[in-house]
Amino acid sequence: QVQLVESGGGLVQAGGSLRLSCAASGRTFSRSIMGWFRQAPGKEREFVASISWTGAGTSYVDSVKGRFTISRDNAKGTLSLQMNSLKPEDTAVYYCAATAAPFYSESLYYTNAQQYTAWGQGTQVTVSS
Repeated sequence: QVQLVESGGGLVQAGGSLRLSCAASGRTFSRSIMGWFRQAPGKEREFVASISWTGAGTSYVDSVKGRFTISRDNAKGTLSLQMNSLKPEDTAVYYCAATAAPFYSESLYYTNAQQYTAWGQGTQVTVSS
């Protein structure tokens, strides 16, 4: 089982940038599908982005396309989310998630939170207007 710890959150003005990181421990990271989710106060947890275990496949929620970029470094055991042109509606707690990738799945990613088996504790992102 992989353990996940997020970092990089903070307070930023609208239009600014932040880079979130997720440090993974455990031998299974390199064969895990990874995802970022977020939850704003009073709202359900929302899919943000996902990446296949090879990095060949990625997916984004429409509201962040062209602004956010998900990436991974399997050698270092890290997942990143580069967030540019931030908007107040991006304010939320951001969570890193992982699940084992099927053996055939070089480009497979998941957008459903229920498909993930490991979660980090979250990092707060606040975008002021």
